[in-house]
Amino acid sequence: MGRTQVKSLPGGAVDDTALTSRSAHEGILRRQAARESAARTYARALPIVPVRARGLTIEGADGRRYLDCLSGAGTLALGHNHPVVLEAIRKVLDSGAPLNALDLATPVKEAFLTELFRTLPPGLARRARVRFCGPAGSEAVETAYALVRAATGRSGLLAFTGAGHGSTARVLDGTLADTRDRRVVRLPYPQDYRCPFGVGGERGADLAARWTESLLDDPASGPLPAGMIVEPVQGGGGTIPAPDTWLRRMRQLTADRSIPLIADEMQTGVGRTGAFWAVEHSGVTPDVMVLSQAIGGSLPLAVVVYRDDLDTWQPGTPADTFPGNQLALAAGTATLAHVRENALAERAVTLGERVLGQLQQLASELAYVGDVRGRGLMIGVELVNPEGEGHAGFPGAPGTAESGVAASITQGSGRQPLPAAPDLAAAVQQECLRRGLIVGLGGRHASVVQLLPPLTLTDEQATAVLDRLADAVRAAARCRGGGTAAAP
Repeated sequence: MGRTQVKSLPGGAVDDTALTSRSAHEGILRRQAARESAARTYARALPIVPVRARGLTIEGADGRRYLDCLSGAGTLALGHNHPVVLEAIRKVLDSGAPLNALDLATPVKEAFLTELFRTLPPGLARRARVRFCGPAGSEAVETAYALVRAATGRSGLLAFTGAGHGSTARVLDGTLADTRDRRVVRLPYPQDYRCPFGVGGERGADLAARWTESLLDDPASGPLPAGMIVEPVQGGGGTIPAPDTWLRRMRQLTADRSIPLIADEMQTGVGRTGAFWAVEHSGVTPDVMVLSQAIGGSLPLAVVVYRDDLDTWQPGTPADTFPGNQLALAAGTATLAHVRENALAERAVTLGERVLGQLQQLASELAYVGDVRGRGLMIGVELVNPEGEGHAGFPGAPGTAESGVAASITQGSGRQPLPAAPDLAAAVQQECLRRGLIVGLGGRHASVVQLLPPLTLTDEQATAVLDRLADAVRAAARCRGGGTAAAP
């Protein structure tokens, strides 16, 4: 699977169909490079030209087939072209309904809202209001920022290191991309492998919470912020699940000080982590939820759900041109209902545990796999350099003058982080592609191989994905010179 075949015809002739397909494929890629922005991201690492797709599988213009574990950066909860999604879209097209209705009420929107409210955390659903905004998640985050600022009369925001909330200029205020804007204070996000305090585990999460509490109660820190935004599992930051106890602490700290808590569920929502919404793992009810990606059933859709007492918008507030595209609403309704009715979130727990377990076994065999983590079918494999060269990720890590200090600091968790290896991660991604597997990269140093398979993944497909990924990691490690040594 995954290799172009050139067939021989009777009389010794060669079927040039595959060669023609390959030529068309290469021509499309050349023209893309000449015409499109240098900002192209996925196209640089994944030089494929998709022409057909179904479920987990993509077929390229050159005839090759791939197992897609990128899933449109988590947009495709049901995989490509799921029958229930296609049927929902066809019904709208065949009905003659308007495709753009601005913010007017329509039966399609009513059906979406009814299904959405069925799935929301009960504590929020009882008092929820919904605002449809522009079709991208970045615009939903901007809307959430404006919402809490208007409701509280305050301007500052709390965000976390490693956050990835979008790409517009105002959203970048709250992400890892711009550290200059003082309206946004960035707090340590707890993680085990690269704990900012060097201890990991429950102790590291407790220190992160204490840091936040100290900041909020310090008179020299200035006025209270308008809101706190948090990802229950950091996606772009490296597939890092927030500890449930820490998230509950953040909820308590913000509630006690009347600071709205914004949960960014753009990538974690719709069953991805093993609960319909990732905040449900901790029992937390946020004041605001930002929803996008899978919420539109593969089409662009973004929604902000928030507590009714924050609804201080005035009539005439500037509105978007595309607040709830009718096709996306229909596709989203079908997706939400299918995930709920078929218990796909519960399925993600079972299958995710199996995938994590097998990848952790791989980590025990290969020194180049530093950490395996995730929740449900949102999984990350961090590649490292056991020789100690590269991005250490915290002061005193191997390869720095303070490595002895780091060793004593990390004795509590028993895990000393090795330097990140982004070049190895990129090599693994390319080895996966050669084997017909599409994976993403993320993390602070782009050293984390990320798996976001559709929730419809079968046991057999999971086995194929694991086999190809393990083979790719071993191949990339061999190229680095020594890949099968046990981790120290």
